[in-house]
Amino acid sequence: GLVIDGRTLEHVLHDSLQNIFLELAEKCRAVVCCQATPLQKSVLVKLVRSKLKAMTLAVGDGANDVSMIQVADTGVGISGQEGMQAVMASDFAISQFRHLRKLLLVHGHWCYTRLTNMVLYYFYKNVAYANLLFWYQFFCGFSGTSMTDYWILILFNLLFTSVPPIIYGVLDKDVSAEILMELPQLYTMSQ
Repeated sequence: GLVIDGRTLEHVLHDSLQNIFLELAEKCRAVVCCQATPLQKSVLVKLVRSKLKAMTLAVGDGANDVSMIQVADTGVGISGQEGMQAVMASDFAISQFRHLRKLLLVHGHWCYTRLTNMVLYYFYKNVAYANLLFWYQFFCGFSGTSMTDYWILILFNLLFTSVPPIIYGVLDKDVSAEILMELPQLYTMSQ
């Protein structure tokens, strides 16, 4: 791992040393920046996002972390003794730092698999309806007549095809939480 303090980080964030720092940071399993200013934190997250083209996750527990949380792709705020500013600026809120593992490994995995299956479902639904319209035109001689009334199309999208994804999105859990906590590799395998 790499531990860097705020004064050293100030020198590293200059243009001449950015690439060297990023090469070093990529080779480390973890990079810890301590005693950094809020501006340094947000600049560091921006640097990683832009230069490494990586998705970023920022975790913070106080007002000094708000700018970093807002710059990151995903922000997690920890409610604690330093107030609720980080929680109010974040995408997700947890009460203690130890809950971060479950948030990422369990709920992140479930959310990822649900979203990918939802996208596939919506592609299937739209392709099925477009094919139906396509074949209908063969049987009506490409006359341009409408296959359905407009209210049936509205009900098709609103009622008939929205119930399965809602149920699936709320209830589906492909792997139990206990197994996901024991085998964190399952998150990357689903990608």
